[in-house]
Amino acid sequence: MSYLDTERMAAIAGEASAFLGRHPYPWAGMQGVVREEGFRRLCAELPALDLFEQEFGQSRGYGQQSHDRYALQYNPVLDDRLSPPWRDFIAELNGPDYATFLRCMYGLGPNERFVLSMHWHFAASGGSVSPHTDARRKIGSHIFYLNTPEDWDPAWGGQTVVLDDGGTRPAHSAPGFDDMPQVAMSTILGNQSFMFKRTEHSWHAVRPITCPPGHLRKVFIVVINKVNFQVIWRRLRGKDPDGYRLRA
Repeated sequence: MSYLDTERMAAIAGEASAFLGRHPYPWAGMQGVVREEGFRRLCAELPALDLFEQEFGQSRGYGQQSHDRYALQYNPVLDDRLSPPWRDFIAELNGPDYATFLRCMYGLGPNERFVLSMHWHFAASGGSVSPHTDARRKIGSHIFYLNTPEDWDPAWGGQTVVLDDGGTRPAHSAPGFDDMPQVAMSTILGNQSFMFKRTEHSWHAVRPITCPPGHLRKVFIVVINKVNFQVIWRRLRGKDPDGYRLRA
């Protein structure tokens, strides 16, 4: 089966100009980019938690708070340990239909190069993502939410929030949640995803999660990276655009 709904993506891409013109930076919630049956399969056959690294208490630049979570960076070497639905979905994300969708959404020309990196993040109670704008090598990100009503209550949190600094705060700083007004919040249940374009003021975050023990906020994130000097240099040193070592 196919996982990406190309008709739905074409309809969303038809509104790309509205996306690119949105304040305070380009962002959009999207329902049904993945076909419903495919979404159910992906949620049911997620990678095993023992494949993940524990990223807790790690220092971040500019004094930003740690983003505490379990993280798994995609690398083709993982394919033998991923379920067939995930292998097929990632293959589609690396295919021409999704590339065309991204070019349209981000206003990229036919000769502008980009490279994808992908990762899963699972977060338990207390986990949060402090306000930040992302690295300058990033064109943007597409976040796929992988929880269902059977394992998540939106009252526990987990939504991506859009913050507005009024165009005044340096990207390399560490504001708190109360330092900028929240102007939007994603929907995380119902086969939802969230896309945004990175700018110097694309502040976003996830407030501390309050789920009971045994529950995890689950997302899969596609990062769209420029092919700049940093990305090329990392590749020459055997790393992906996010700086993770490519394992043979």
